[in-house]
Amino acid sequence: MGNTGFSLALMMAVLLLHFVALFSTKTTTNISTDQSALLALKAHIIGDPQKMLKTNWSIATSFCNWVGVTCGSRHQKVITLKLSSMLLTGTIPPQIGNLSFLTSLDLTNNSFHGSLPIQLTNLHRFKLINLVLNNFYGEIPSWFDSFPKLQYLSLSANNFVGQIPSDMFERLPKLQVLYLDGNKLSGKIPLGFFKCKELRVHIIGF
Repeated sequence: MGNTGFSLALMMAVLLLHFVALFSTKTTTNISTDQSALLALKAHIIGDPQKMLKTNWSIATSFCNWVGVTCGSRHQKVITLKLSSMLLTGTIPPQIGNLSFLTSLDLTNNSFHGSLPIQLTNLHRFKLINLVLNNFYGEIPSWFDSFPKLQYLSLSANNFVGQIPSDMFERLPKLQVLYLDGNKLSGKIPLGFFKCKELRVHIIGF
C-alpha cells in the first residue's frame, strides 16, 4: 500500500514538472517570437544614421525596453512599434507579421521602401497604421480590409500607383481617419469607401 502511494505521488510530481516545463517553454517561445521579429526588422535596416536601433536594440536588454517598442502591461508582447523620424532606411520583413499583439505601427518620416509584406494580414488587432513620408511602392494592397479594428490609416507621400483596390474598404467598420494623398493613384473612389460610416477625416488626393 505504501509503495502504491509513493508511486502515485511520484507520478503526480513528474506530471507537474512536465506541465511547468511545457508552460515555461511556451512562454519563452512567445517572447522569443516577438524578439525575433524585431531583430529581423533591425537586420533589414540598411541605414540608421542616428544609430538608434544599432545601439539600443540589443539582446542584452529586454526588447520591451527597446526604443520605439511598447509592450502590454499584462504580458511581454509588443503592442506598439513607433519608429517615426529616425531617418531609417530599409524594408519591412515578413517576420513583422509574427507580432501577434501589435495594434499600432508608426514608421512616419523614414525611408522604408519596397512593397508591404502580406504577412501583415496576420495582425488583426491593428488600430493604427502610419507609413507617411516613406518610399513604399507598387499598388496599394487589397488586403487592408483584413484589419477590422483599424481606425487610422495613412499611406501619404509614398510611391503607390494605380487604382485604389475595389474591396479595400469592405470590412473597415471602425475606420475614422484616412490619408492617401501624395502618391500616384488614379481611377475612381471605390463604392466600399462609402460604407465606412465612422470616417471623419479623409484625403485621397488623386
